[in-house]
Amino acid sequence: MLTAYTRKADESELGKLIVETAILLSARSQPDGGKVLRAAAHAHKVDTDAIALKVKQEFTAKEKAKTEKKAKPKATTKTFKKTA
Repeated sequence: MLTAYTRKADESELGKLIVETAILLSARSQPDGGKVLRAAAHAHKVDTDAIALKVKQEFTAKEKAKTEKKAKPKATTKTFKKTA
Protein backbone atom coordinates (compact mmCIF):
# COMPACT_ATOMS: atom_id res chain seq x y z
CA MET A 1 0.00 0.00 0.00
CA LEU A 2 2.83 2.37 0.82
CA THR A 3 4.63 1.58 -2.41
CA ALA A 4 1.50 2.34 -4.40
CA TYR A 5 1.20 5.68 -2.58
CA THR A 6 4.83 6.60 -3.15
CA ARG A 7 4.61 5.83 -6.85
CA LYS A 8 1.75 8.29 -7.29
CA ALA A 9 2.99 10.96 -4.88
CA ASP A 10 4.67 14.11 -6.08
CA GLU A 11 7.94 15.51 -4.72
CA SER A 12 6.41 17.58 -1.92
CA GLU A 13 4.41 14.64 -0.57
CA LEU A 14 7.49 12.42 -0.72
CA GLY A 15 9.46 15.07 1.15
CA LYS A 16 6.80 15.21 3.88
CA LEU A 17 6.85 11.43 4.13
CA ILE A 18 10.63 11.38 4.53
CA VAL A 19 10.57 14.10 7.19
CA GLU A 20 7.79 12.38 9.14
CA THR A 21 9.64 9.06 8.95
CA ALA A 22 12.84 10.67 10.20
CA ILE A 23 11.00 12.28 13.12
CA LEU A 24 9.36 9.00 14.12
CA LEU A 25 12.62 7.08 13.86
CA SER A 26 14.49 9.64 15.95
CA ALA A 27 11.71 9.62 18.57
CA ARG A 28 11.82 5.84 18.70
CA SER A 29 15.58 5.69 19.25
CA GLN A 30 15.65 8.29 22.06
CA PRO A 31 14.51 7.64 25.63
CA ASP A 32 12.54 10.90 25.71
CA GLY A 33 10.77 10.32 22.40
CA GLY A 34 7.58 12.03 23.54
CA LYS A 35 9.40 15.30 23.98
CA VAL A 36 10.88 15.05 20.50
CA LEU A 37 7.47 14.43 18.96
CA ARG A 38 5.90 17.26 20.94
CA ALA A 39 8.69 19.64 19.86
CA ALA A 40 8.26 18.60 16.23
CA ALA A 41 4.50 19.10 16.47
CA HIS A 42 5.05 22.52 18.02
CA ALA A 43 7.47 23.46 15.22
CA HIS A 44 4.84 22.51 12.64
CA LYS A 45 2.13 24.37 14.59
CA VAL A 46 0.08 21.26 15.41
CA ASP A 47 -2.26 21.59 18.39
CA THR A 48 -1.50 18.34 20.19
CA ASP A 49 -3.82 19.12 23.10
CA ALA A 50 -6.82 19.46 20.80
CA ILE A 51 -5.92 16.21 19.03
CA ALA A 52 -5.51 14.40 22.35
CA LEU A 53 -8.89 15.67 23.53
CA LYS A 54 -10.61 14.57 20.32
CA VAL A 55 -9.03 11.11 20.48
CA LYS A 56 -10.03 10.75 24.13
CA GLN A 57 -13.63 11.68 23.25
CA GLU A 58 -13.69 9.14 20.41
CA PHE A 59 -12.41 6.35 22.67
CA THR A 60 -14.94 7.28 25.34
CA ALA A 61 -17.77 7.19 22.79
CA LYS A 62 -16.62 3.78 21.52
CA GLU A 63 -16.43 2.36 25.03
CA LYS A 64 -19.87 3.77 25.86
CA ALA A 65 -21.36 2.22 22.73
CA LYS A 66 -19.67 -1.07 23.53
CA THR A 67 -21.06 -1.17 27.08
CA GLU A 68 -24.53 -0.19 25.89
CA LYS A 69 -24.43 -2.98 23.35
CA LYS A 70 -23.53 -5.50 26.05
CA ALA A 71 -26.17 -4.15 28.42
CA LYS A 72 -29.04 -4.68 26.01
CA PRO A 73 -30.58 -8.10 26.55
CA LYS A 74 -30.93 -10.22 23.49
CA ALA A 75 -34.41 -11.30 22.54
CA THR A 76 -34.59 -15.00 23.10
CA THR A 77 -37.23 -17.24 21.71
CA LYS A 78 -38.07 -20.39 23.54
CA THR A 79 -39.00 -23.44 21.58
CA PHE A 80 -41.10 -26.05 23.21
CA LYS A 81 -40.84 -29.68 22.32
CA LYS A 82 -44.01 -31.64 21.78
CA THR A 83 -44.38 -34.65 23.93
CA ALA A 84 -46.33 -37.40 22.28
